[in-house]
Amino acid sequence: MTAHLNGDRKAAKRAALRQLPTERREAVAGILFVLPDALGLLIFIGLPMLLAIGMSAFEVDGFGGFRFVGLGNYARMVADPLFWSALRVTLTFALMAVPLLYVIGLMLALLVQKTSRFNTAMRFLFFAPQVVSLVVVALVWQLMSVEKIGVLPRLIAGLGLGSVSFLGNPHVALFTVVLAFVWFLMGFYMLIFIGGLQDIPKEYYEAARIDGANRAQSFWHITLPLLRPTSFFVLVVSSVAAVSGQQAFDLVYVMTRGGPANATLLLITYIYQQAFQYGAFGYASAMATLLVLMLMAITLAFFWATRGGRFQYD
Repeated sequence: MTAHLNGDRKAAKRAALRQLPTERREAVAGILFVLPDALGLLIFIGLPMLLAIGMSAFEVDGFGGFRFVGLGNYARMVADPLFWSALRVTLTFALMAVPLLYVIGLMLALLVQKTSRFNTAMRFLFFAPQVVSLVVVALVWQLMSVEKIGVLPRLIAGLGLGSVSFLGNPHVALFTVVLAFVWFLMGFYMLIFIGGLQDIPKEYYEAARIDGANRAQSFWHITLPLLRPTSFFVLVVSSVAAVSGQQAFDLVYVMTRGGPANATLLLITYIYQQAFQYGAFGYASAMATLLVLMLMAITLAFFWATRGGRFQYD
């Protein structure tokens, strides 16, 4: 009897859903799909973020002692030269990494977009770093960059460019970390660009070919304009990844520990040092709060500049 009633209730729910307008059904389906992710973000990111904002108003000694300091941690941050150095390194890292990820990801997508066995194998090879632990990636790049015996220094020396210390030179170390970061993520953005390229109707290229357009003209006047929504997504996600240091933290921690001379000390690395090496949890929370505000500002700036990714200009 109970099973029969449950079956009737389910049938009634399905019938009620079928009676809803198509747009309403799509909205309900969208909410149901997003709900588990939204709950996960709320529990594992939203709540810790609120706790960090609250903790930034206290001086925490790591042993349960809290002393209210108000904006004291933020004042300390303004007067801390190492904080400004870490912020500068973070922005420099992002300015180098984001354009490289965009250009290399798009070039790889154009290279392997056509379906064939060879291109399938190449896609796998380019995406393979994504399935490897970042610690392993960092160790491999560290071994490749060891002065005089690593692959990269020997390659540079073989080209007659002299001896280069990829991790010991403050002017080169950050670029080495950027290369490792780009190598790790380029396959992911390649797949995103491939999806965008496959959504472009082939008729546009055929019409352009009939009109006498070459490949370069088709790329500039068809491919790039129609890839704008994909480009928006790639630029936002890669910028957030570079500034937040999601993947870069592991690379820096294993390869350089922020050295030499703090040349690779990212803001996320400095936050980690203050919190877990020096026990300054309140100060670290203040810097983490500022980092979150920076990420929100970057995202809003992209939305404002591109009309929400639609690139509709007046």
